[in-house]
Amino acid sequence: MNLKQLQYFLAVAEEKQITAAAKRLFIAQPPLSYQLKQLEKELGVKLFRRTAYGIELTDAGIELQSYAEEILNLAETAQNKVQKTAKGELGTIKIGSASSSVGELPSDKFFQLKKFYPEISFDIYEENSFGVIKNLQNGTIDLGIVRTPFNHHGIESKNITDEKMTLVTKDQKILKNKKIDLKFLKDRPLIIYRRFENIFNQSFSHLGIKPFYAVKCDDSRTAILWAQKGMGDALVPESIANLYAKDQFVVINHKGWETHLQLIWKKQKLSPLTKRIINLFD
Repeated sequence: MNLKQLQYFLAVAEEKQITAAAKRLFIAQPPLSYQLKQLEKELGVKLFRRTAYGIELTDAGIELQSYAEEILNLAETAQNKVQKTAKGELGTIKIGSASSSVGELPSDKFFQLKKFYPEISFDIYEENSFGVIKNLQNGTIDLGIVRTPFNHHGIESKNITDEKMTLVTKDQKILKNKKIDLKFLKDRPLIIYRRFENIFNQSFSHLGIKPFYAVKCDDSRTAILWAQKGMGDALVPESIANLYAKDQFVVINHKGWETHLQLIWKKQKLSPLTKRIINLFD
C-alpha cells in the first residue's frame, strides 16, 4: 500500500466512477483499475462493489476511507514541514542573551522574520556573557548575543552595536558636559562592571592615573543602581545607560573604551534556521 494507491482509492470513492476518477487524476482508466486491484490484493479485501448507479464502497472500503484521508493529510503536512525546515522557515532557535543585550532583544529583525514565517519560535536563555559562551560551546544554544571583550577561540561573530562607554552620575555639573575624557575621572569614586576592569586599568595606567573603584560588580544594571543611590559614578556601555539611566549620563571620549554587542555562533555546520537568523544581521 502506497500513497499513490490511497490517492487513487479516494478519488474513486468520491467520484463513484472509474471514468470520472481517471479524468480527475489525469490518467487512463487501465492503470487506475490496476492500482485499485493491487490495493485490494494487498489488503485481502474487496473495497468496492458495482451497483446500477456506479461504484460504492464496501464496509471495508468505508473503514479505509477515513484512514486514507488521514494518511494523505499527514503525508502532505510532513512534506510541507520538512521543506520549511530545510529552508529555515520552521523550527525553534535557541538564543543566549547577556544582560547587557536587553536593548537588542527582541530585535525588530525578529518581528519581521516572525511576520513572514510564523512557525519559527524563540527559546531565550539569559546569562552573563561568559555563561552565554559556555552554553554555546556545550550546545545548549544555537546563537548568543554577548558584549566584547571575550575569547573568540572557536567562535564566529558579527557586530550588532558599536558603543562608547558612559559615566552615569548624579552630579549635575558633570551632566552639563556632552563628553568627558579620562583625566576627568582621576579623583572620582567609580563603580565598575568587573569584566571591564583590565581595560580600564590599562587606559588609566597609560595616563598615569590611579583610579578609585568604590564598587565592583558583575552587572551593568547593578552598577547603575548603585550610582543612582549616590555611591559613586558608574562606568557602563551607552545602550545600557540609555535604557536604565536616561539623562543621567555623559559619554566618555576614549576610543579604547568602545565596546560592541556581537552575535556569536560556533564554527561548525549550521542549521538552515540558524543561518537565516545570522543573515538577518548583515
